[in-house]
Amino acid sequence: MTHKRIALITGASSGIGKATAEVFAENNIDLILCGRRQEKLDELAKTLAAKVRTTTLNFDVRTRLDVLNAIESLPDDWQKIDILVNNAGNAHGFSPIQDGELDDWDAMLDGNVQGLLYVSKPVVAGMVNRQSGHIVNISSVAGKQTYANGAVYCASKAAVEAISTGMRLDLTQHGIKVTNIAPGAVETDFSVVRFKGDTTRAAKVYEGFDAIQPQDVADAILYAVNAPARLTVADVVLYAAAQAAPTTIYRKP
Repeated sequence: MTHKRIALITGASSGIGKATAEVFAENNIDLILCGRRQEKLDELAKTLAAKVRTTTLNFDVRTRLDVLNAIESLPDDWQKIDILVNNAGNAHGFSPIQDGELDDWDAMLDGNVQGLLYVSKPVVAGMVNRQSGHIVNISSVAGKQTYANGAVYCASKAAVEAISTGMRLDLTQHGIKVTNIAPGAVETDFSVVRFKGDTTRAAKVYEGFDAIQPQDVADAILYAVNAPARLTVADVVLYAAAQAAPTTIYRKP
């Protein structure tokens, strides 16, 4: 009997995480849906339960003990995680370095870097023991090219890029694949969070061009995790068709 895969997805309640859960369910992959908003997780789990097994874990990736306790609480039949999608992350503020807020910097570094590590640590341990697994880290084009007013966010995503490379160096010998996905302008709640609830300003980010949709990123993730055993999809960069660099977007008048 073929083993049915289990995926753990952080930030599963919306955006790329939700889209990934939906496309995984269509492909018969059981789901551990993780996030901070339990009601959203429950809603998604209920919707997808008609297709695959689902369970939820409620935690903030920035809180180490909550992460470790939540993952440790998984029943035995959920412990063999085949796919980890480190999707949870955030951007806070858009200002020159001299005007940046310390709380914003903490939120980005704690969520985008520390949170990824906190989740990965216990999951990777199981993968090493089983000598198999696949880790997908959601980085950003901001991790490949720093832009003005985004120094700390870009730094946090550059750290994800480095961690992905380091994971691949350390874990390939254990039969574990590591994929780094770096999307450009994806139309989600990302900008609403960055601009602290200013929906008008956030909407302008996506005006005048067709932005990447969460489903597009989910499709790339699915391709990576379904690639032949002989192949590792190591690094994927996704730009909107109108986007040439992180802050270079050709908008329609």
